[in-house]
Formats: sequence, structure tokens, C-alpha cells
Amino acid sequence: MTPIVLIPARMAAARLPGKPLADIGGIPMVVRVARLAEAAGVGPVAVAAGDSEIVEACHEAGIDCVMTDPGLPSGSDRIMAALKLLDPGGRYDCVINLQGDMPFVDPRTIQACEHLLRGEASCDIATAVAEESSTADRINPDVVKAILTLKPGQPGGRALYFTRGVVYGEGPVWRHIGIYGYRRAALERFTAAPPSPLEKREKLEQLRALELGLSIWAAVVETAPISVDTPSDLEAARAAAKAAS
Repeated sequence: MTPIVLIPARMAAARLPGKPLADIGGIPMVVRVARLAEAAGVGPVAVAAGDSEIVEACHEAGIDCVMTDPGLPSGSDRIMAALKLLDPGGRYDCVINLQGDMPFVDPRTIQACEHLLRGEASCDIATAVAEESSTADRINPDVVKAILTLKPGQPGGRALYFTRGVVYGEGPVWRHIGIYGYRRAALERFTAAPPSPLEKREKLEQLRALELGLSIWAAVVETAPISVDTPSDLEAARAAAKAAS
């Protein structure tokens, strides 16, 4: 297995425009993410940019970056485009899609996705989950929950569904972390398909993969990283960087 880590990034985020280059402790956020991806050591790392400013910032920091069509509809489409540019010969048979808005992602979470792809033959797409941080997560539609076939003590399990809705019953509620490891053939099939009915209903593109019959497995990790989507998230990330310095 020969993986590559690709980080989609564009400036036109609806709730926080320009966030890939937001300064966090003196470092642009996308550069922070790329350096953590490099620390994971699972394969080469590149940013799939939708804007020339991102390309310039990455190259100044010594991060590999390629320019992709700004009009691409999703991060998955952006990494597919970047993969074709970087690897037209098909050397890389697995792709880790790492979100550019997780400036403190644990490199071990990236490694966990790679390990699932390497160790579970039936896994088309690997992702990660962490146990809920509070009971408020159960009713928060911004917290995506994963429904897994998972026995106690197992390091991961197969995903049956993902939802923004409330999850009832006893047992842990698994908070989904937005990182995906694709086998290349699965990524090609996924990006070639139109948005599916369940994807449109829940506004979760991973449901398209399940409707296509692709198998998603999730690794259980200790904590979900901070995701920067709003100005208040950015202030929290800056405070966390200051506290860690």
C-alpha cells in the first residue's frame, strides 16, 4: 500500500472566509495542518488549493501544494483533481483526505486511518471517531454521529450510518471526525457519482459512499480535534496555541 495525504483548502468558506490562511500562533492554519500530517509519517503530503494565495503561503513554508479549479464543489472533488495532477500514473493507491481546518489534529489519528486501510481488506474508506465529549453532543446537529458495529474493546468497526440527529439508547455515542482514507478506486467511484438522496437529506457526503455500497470503517481515537468553522472557533484555536507555547 502506497498512501498520500492531501489537504483540500479554499478561501471562500461561508462562515469564515479566508480561514486556510488564518493566523494561529504565527502560522497559517493550513500550514499547521500540513506539518502535523508530515509528522504522521504515512506518506507524502500536499495541499490541494482552490486559490493562488494558499499556493503561495504553502510554498513559502516549504509545503507541497497544487492549484485546483476554484469551482470544484467539495473537498473530495478537490483531492481527486489534485491526485490526477500529482500522480497521473497511479503510484499512490490510497489517499488520506485531511481537512485543512483541524490545526491540532493528532498525527496518531491520521495513522489510525492508514492502519485501517492496511489491515482491513474489506475497508474501502477509513475514518475516525471519538466518544462524545458531553451529553449535549447527542442533540447537537453540528456534531455528526457515527453508528458502528463495534464490540467493547475493539479499536474500530464498520460504519452502518452517519447522522446529525439524536442517537438514543444505552452505550457510547461516537462523534465523527472529518478525516477519510480512501482506496484510490473508491475515491474515483465516489467522486464520479452524483450526490445521493441520503447525502442531501443529512448534508453528509459520506452517506453517498454508503449508498454506493462502499464499506466505511472507523477507528476509535481518544479525542476529537478542534475544528475551526466560525470566528469563535478561531479565537479558541488561537487561545489553545498560546496556552501550548
